[in-house]
Amino acid sequence: MQSWRVATGAFAISVIAGLAAADGGMTVKLPDVAGLSEDEAKALIADLAEVNVITANCPGYEISNGEWTLLTGTGDRLADRLQLDPSAYDRNYYGPAFKLLDDPEACDRVGPKAKPLIEKLVGMGGGTTPLTQSQ
Repeated sequence: MQSWRVATGAFAISVIAGLAAADGGMTVKLPDVAGLSEDEAKALIADLAEVNVITANCPGYEISNGEWTLLTGTGDRLADRLQLDPSAYDRNYYGPAFKLLDDPEACDRVGPKAKPLIEKLVGMGGGTTPLTQSQ
């Protein structure tokens, strides 16, 4: 399969007051995840890691910088809520997500989940429109 590129590292995004900033300074509004049960939070963080890895590595499933920032910022917010340190976040969620790339059908199975997941996060109060952009 194609060479893997790192989609994100755990806690690579700064999360402050509901905003997430991507490399280059883009900031988006993050959804409120406080009302999720622990099981819902764990399921969502797993979906976010999988979609992040697939959209970064599978042609035809690319997402915008704002969408990427929303996904990774929400994942980091959930990791904080679940009290995961960076190594546990990587081990428990990104490790399994990257293993998906060994499955030749993973792109077409997971890739179509990206847009609905992004729409769900927007429906929870998140956004993909940059609030700020570094020059």
